[in-house]
Amino acid sequence: MNVAAWLQCLGLGRYEPLFRDNQIDWQVLPKLTSEDLKEIGVVAIGHRRKLLDAIAALGAAAPTAAVTTAARDASMPADAECRQLTVMFCNLVGSTAFSTRFDPEDLRELIGAYHRVVTEVVTGFDGFVAKYMGDGVLVYFGYPRAHEDDAERAVRAGLGSIDAVGRLDVASAKLQARVGIATGLVVVGDLMGEGSAQEQSVVGETPNLAARLQALATPASVVIADSTRRQIGELFDFEDLGLQHLAGFADQQRAWRVLGESDKVSRFEALRSEATPLVGRDEEVELLLRRWEQAKLGEGRVVLISGEPGIGKSRLPSRPGEFHPEPLTDPDVILSHHPARATERRPPPSVENWSSSCQLAHSQRR
Repeated sequence: MNVAAWLQCLGLGRYEPLFRDNQIDWQVLPKLTSEDLKEIGVVAIGHRRKLLDAIAALGAAAPTAAVTTAARDASMPADAECRQLTVMFCNLVGSTAFSTRFDPEDLRELIGAYHRVVTEVVTGFDGFVAKYMGDGVLVYFGYPRAHEDDAERAVRAGLGSIDAVGRLDVASAKLQARVGIATGLVVVGDLMGEGSAQEQSVVGETPNLAARLQALATPASVVIADSTRRQIGELFDFEDLGLQHLAGFADQQRAWRVLGESDKVSRFEALRSEATPLVGRDEEVELLLRRWEQAKLGEGRVVLISGEPGIGKSRLPSRPGEFHPEPLTDPDVILSHHPARATERRPPPSVENWSSSCQLAHSQRR
């Protein structure tokens, strides 16, 4: 891992020439002080503080015995790298009170059950449990395996974890969890510690933000950062918590509480951007409209739209009136069905779905 990439992941790439000109490499970096940073030209106090916190994280001591590290996945990259990560921090509510109510053996059973159900939910969405920290679970989505919908996976895992923990029946205790989620660039992959205490370190503000948002969450709720909110569109219903003062962050951070899955049927509608116009598709639109007119006259028509990802294939048939010079006045019905993704818990569309949507009688279902 080089210093330039590390600075880029911290959002401080502007200082790369200063570090290079002053011969600051990976060996020198952990020894820098606030005065050193000021001397080389890092004037802003907030930036110096951010750099010092990241440097401290690089040289952090090995975790104590209270921290249990998850087993390392064989597919993990061997070297540190800069990548976008969605971090989920799950915390068991009221664990301090439990420690005074239960003897150590019962408390161990309670914490163990909590860890197991959270891990089961997280792995179902291909998340990676980085480590267990007593009553906390730190999870990465996007490492070691990345998916285009990692932010969505994290939110669904957060909601699922809260539900699973709430259904636990251990030692007659009512358990609740709360979750914080954030998305951003990090340096991930450096091994810290030795033996059983070895762990994959993540350097950047994203894990800290997830932990702060978790502390902001009420019991049995998920709070996400604005960076995660932008990734998941309208797939979920949210409550805007506004700008929040979070410890360790110079700027206020916008936070959102996830209320549940949205009732929007189409993923395309939930994730699409209304602001971006679709241009240069006049010929395709005219073809679709001609076929539609023929279908209305009783001549069945099927149109296959194929092409590279991101060129607007789904948008063309979903909103034909958007591209037509005159509004469509007929009571047109557009049915949209998509194959279920790994993150969705719903069956694929069936004949019954289509029949119900089209209001077909049983004799017409052929």
